[in-house]
Amino acid sequence: MIVRQPMARIVLDDASLVFRVRQHGRLTLKELLVRQLFHRSVNPLIEVRALQHLSLGLNEGQRIGIVGNNGAGKSSLLKLIAGVYRPTSGKCLTNGRISSLFDISLGFDLDATGWENIDYRGYLQGETPKTIAAKRRPIAEFSELGEHLDMPVRYYSTGMLVRLAFSIATAAEPEILLVDEVLSAGDITFQEKARARMRDLINKARLVLMVSHDLTALAGFCHQVVWLDRGQLRALGPAREVISAYSEFAHGNRGAAA
Repeated sequence: MIVRQPMARIVLDDASLVFRVRQHGRLTLKELLVRQLFHRSVNPLIEVRALQHLSLGLNEGQRIGIVGNNGAGKSSLLKLIAGVYRPTSGKCLTNGRISSLFDISLGFDLDATGWENIDYRGYLQGETPKTIAAKRRPIAEFSELGEHLDMPVRYYSTGMLVRLAFSIATAAEPEILLVDEVLSAGDITFQEKARARMRDLINKARLVLMVSHDLTALAGFCHQVVWLDRGQLRALGPAREVISAYSEFAHGNRGAAA
């Protein structure tokens, strides 16, 4: 009897994400007294509309890129899908095991060795002692750090730390893969390996969403592209068409600003 796995799927139904943040950081005693004296709100809340009324249906087999200016909502969208944030309104439904490659260099124990951090980071990615044990040697070999793995990572250069982080993060076996700006790992030689590794990871995943400012890489990796503008869906279509339209828009804006 063949058991069929449910299809990997992401559905956004009129989903919005609003952050409510304080207008100021810490106030001095003088500022606090002045505001109270003049009956002003001590530290009012402001609303940041990160995503507005997004409706998308993404299905197994799709490779979706996400473009938009800084602040357009790209990373917020990935974090909403990953479950880091809950929608303020609307729905976000996912079906499939999610692996997220966001800030891959966060969360290291600086006093632990490279080998120990392979285990720690693996556990954070959902590995078990048994599964990470089978991946330790391949991760080490891919990182090319050799005997440096015996050292505490606080003595690593930035490039070495990025190599180790990328090697661990991309050892995952995702059904739904969410990628946010991890294509420029290490030096030029390692970047070639990193791109090949990402291509292999993308091919294995059942559904992929990727954020990158490297539009050439997005066009090569993705079939379709979502263009976000101020938290709203501006376009969704074939990768090269949407990237071309977005590039023309972005260059036009820079020209107008100049």
